[in-house]
Amino acid sequence: MAFLGPEGTFSEEALLTQPDYAARTVVPMATLAEVVEAVDGGQAELGFVPIENAIDGTVTTTVDSLVFDVDLLIQREVVIDVHLALMAPAGTDLGAVRRLLSFPVATAQCRHFLAAKLPGVEVVATDSTAESARLLGADPVAGTAALAPPLAARLYGLQILVAAAEDHPDNQTRFVALAPRGVPAPTGHDKTSIVCFQRQDRPGSLQAILSEFAARSINLTKLESRPTKRGLGHYCFLIDLQGHVADEVVADCLRVVQADLADVKFLGSYPAAGQQGAAVRRQASQAWVEAGRWIDAIRSQVEPPR
Repeated sequence: MAFLGPEGTFSEEALLTQPDYAARTVVPMATLAEVVEAVDGGQAELGFVPIENAIDGTVTTTVDSLVFDVDLLIQREVVIDVHLALMAPAGTDLGAVRRLLSFPVATAQCRHFLAAKLPGVEVVATDSTAESARLLGADPVAGTAALAPPLAARLYGLQILVAAAEDHPDNQTRFVALAPRGVPAPTGHDKTSIVCFQRQDRPGSLQAILSEFAARSINLTKLESRPTKRGLGHYCFLIDLQGHVADEVVADCLRVVQADLADVKFLGSYPAAGQQGAAVRRQASQAWVEAGRWIDAIRSQVEPPR
């Protein structure tokens, strides 16, 4: 299983919250693109990547790869709390920091902190948060710090100057597991991700698409436009919705959208994350069993043909 490395990334932290994934052989990759390519090329059965952050929004490298470059399916989502630590070689004072290493998404999550505490600091982009800590641990340059998970400080021998440098305490990141094929069975608490490419750019085209979901009371948990890379003004729409493609109401909606309104790329139906997920799934399973008994009792009364 491939994930964004090196050791100590939030990707690894999130992956290890899943016992079945943690039991696999996991392989760190240097970049998000390499993770996706490893799965797409058959070098890894699964890939584990960040896709969305509560502060900075969509991880565009991941999303654009899924939309435009590969045909992979989301198998699961995992959401974890994210705390970014500012770390440096032992003995470094916060006021002495002049250079900062980190993943661009991470520095964006700390922009207000950096403006207030480290104005004018030189920001150097790295391929991951843990990579910034690894580089600094291997070459502890004076006046240089890194933004990375607290675990990385222990792994690479750095001192934590600020334990939580993110601008918002409720910061979370959503990760997804990717595979070349397969749709997990419905659980009763699922999410489906699609991309809609408009066939014609005309007034009301997006509204027509959304009305199909509204008419069936399908809740959309995310709606985002992305440029199609075909010139200014050309967009596709990323949609996350509650439900599974195996649910008839979801399947019917996607059927109509694909037939009449847009070209749809299916990104997956998978168990939704959330602390209440297990309870919701148990309730849904029990409700399904009870509904099955109910319908069986009714059908048992159907008289045979005469």
